[in-house]
Amino acid sequence: HAVWLGLNVFLFVDAFLKYETADRYYYTRKILGFCSRTLRKQLDHNLTFHKLVAYMICLHTAIHIIAHLFNFDRYSRSRQATDGSLVSILSSLSHDETKGGSWLNPIQFRNMTVEYVTFTSIAGLTGVIMTIALILMVTSATEFIRRSYFEVFWYTHHLFIFYILGLGIHGIGGIVRGQTEESINEGHPHKCAEYFEMWNNHDCRCRRPEFEGQPPESWKWILAPVILYICERILRFYRSQQKVVITKVVMHPSKVLELQMNKRGFSMEVGQYIFVNCPSISPLEWHPFTLTSAPEEDFFSIHIRAAGDWTENLIRAFEQQYSPIPRIEVDGPFGTASEDVFQYEVAVLVGAGIGVTPFASILKSIWYKFQCADHNLKTKKIYFYWICRETGAFSWFNDLLTSLEKEMEELGKVGFLNYRLFLTGWDSNIVGHAALNFDKATDILTGLKQKTSFGRPMWDNEFSTIATSHPKSVVGVFLCGPQTLAKSLRKCCHRYSSLDPRKVQFYFNKENF
Repeated sequence: HAVWLGLNVFLFVDAFLKYETADRYYYTRKILGFCSRTLRKQLDHNLTFHKLVAYMICLHTAIHIIAHLFNFDRYSRSRQATDGSLVSILSSLSHDETKGGSWLNPIQFRNMTVEYVTFTSIAGLTGVIMTIALILMVTSATEFIRRSYFEVFWYTHHLFIFYILGLGIHGIGGIVRGQTEESINEGHPHKCAEYFEMWNNHDCRCRRPEFEGQPPESWKWILAPVILYICERILRFYRSQQKVVITKVVMHPSKVLELQMNKRGFSMEVGQYIFVNCPSISPLEWHPFTLTSAPEEDFFSIHIRAAGDWTENLIRAFEQQYSPIPRIEVDGPFGTASEDVFQYEVAVLVGAGIGVTPFASILKSIWYKFQCADHNLKTKKIYFYWICRETGAFSWFNDLLTSLEKEMEELGKVGFLNYRLFLTGWDSNIVGHAALNFDKATDILTGLKQKTSFGRPMWDNEFSTIATSHPKSVVGVFLCGPQTLAKSLRKCCHRYSSLDPRKVQFYFNKENF
């Protein structure tokens, strides 16, 4: 029971940490600043910890249920026994509260079934409710459900409310019982168990034992996490009610909506994200979006790609020309791994499709830092890889890349930013058109000086080149993209990191929402 309840505490504490605010995230990193980079990076694995604890709860819940099933089988056989054995006598102890209710076996009658006890006792009923809630939460949290039916995942995950309520009252029924202290003093069980046939004999010093339900303990385990969670939800509700002013709406190709907004007291860092709610679409759904603006700008912006019912309805609402602009609520910002990008001498940024958004914020911030001649910038080199399925996606931040190219040339820092664009969805017509215009100064697809590559990056070649160019540098690799790409990059980080800590070291960081 202690292990099972303890895991529930971890789940709620980790759920609280998962919604960590930007300020708290920032100060936590500052506190851990004296620790190694590997230790600080564990802050970015909160979702992994969340899933691991959930799996452990499922495992220990299964053990808990199986153990009770065995117990009830023993209870049932003990109630059926008529041989006058010790278990038979203990099972026959009265359930009558007027006589003290000193029962030990929850099965009161011989014809009473386990199912009846399960659905008529507090412990059994709450156990069934918690198990059903846990099964629904776990099964609806699979990646397929989250990607295809986010609303199902969102609403079923809030069944934790019933789960925690059930956990709080699970032990009230007192189904787990022990001998009372007074009864133990009158006759110790180790001595009196041998004389159970003489318990009713006045000449015997041993008396019939009396039992009582153990006091509920689960509320002690969950009280502090629940209080923290409630306080955090109140804080988030207060922040979300602050007025958000939409200053600009831009529709980009490939069904991508850009919103530029203002909010009183809003402060951000590069790579952070916010939760967005549109009450006219769904009053309860909050979706995370990475901020694409820079901290130096006087607004904050997000790019929203149509990837489900909620995002499609939102884009459709903003496309209607003669309708009022929908009201938007914002909570955040929240910290991510990308905040550490300027702590590395060399940074490798890899974005897949709309996963480029956190790096747009970083690249914009770099542009402003060069404008202001920021001499505190630790980063000396940035490698940027953007992988897209269609050419229209490159136009989302085409102006930004063009400005960076021009700025680097004017400042004589052409080598500071090395960016590569990769197109994975192409046909022979696109390739032929690009080949015919290859000699032009700018790329025919994007209008940039950097030519678009067809296919996917050869990561081994890229990492080998970076390791050779920076033999004694600490390289931070940042990804916002699918898990398959994360596995490839993580392997390359391990493969090309030197065993000598004084030489090149690659540290992998992935965005998690």
